[in-house]
Amino acid sequence: QVQLVESGGGLVQAGGSLRLSCAASGRTFSLYAMGWFRQAPGKEREFVAGISWSGTTTYYADSVKGRFTISRDNAKNTVYLQMNSLKPEDTAVYYCAANLHTTTRPNDYDYWGQGTQVTVSS
Repeated sequence: QVQLVESGGGLVQAGGSLRLSCAASGRTFSLYAMGWFRQAPGKEREFVAGISWSGTTTYYADSVKGRFTISRDNAKNTVYLQMNSLKPEDTAVYYCAANLHTTTRPNDYDYWGQGTQVTVSS
């Protein structure tokens, strides 16, 4: 079992930055690939970024490539999402998720956090 708790969301102006954190419980965190997803009102949940268990492999949705950076600290059981050059279309609830394998498909993930709201004003 892995429990995930996101933090760091908030209201920011377009062009600003936020860093999301996802703290995981359990001693097996380092075995899991992690992903960040987001869901805007009336839209499906979409993949944002993913990172392998070791942190050596990262991958991003085209819409955030070059602006967002995913990282992890296995000693702290935490994964991060640094978001720069934010746009109003980045507004959504952001979720972290854990899975034993790297994947961009939400249905493949076994564990989810409760989400944190990110709002970008124009």
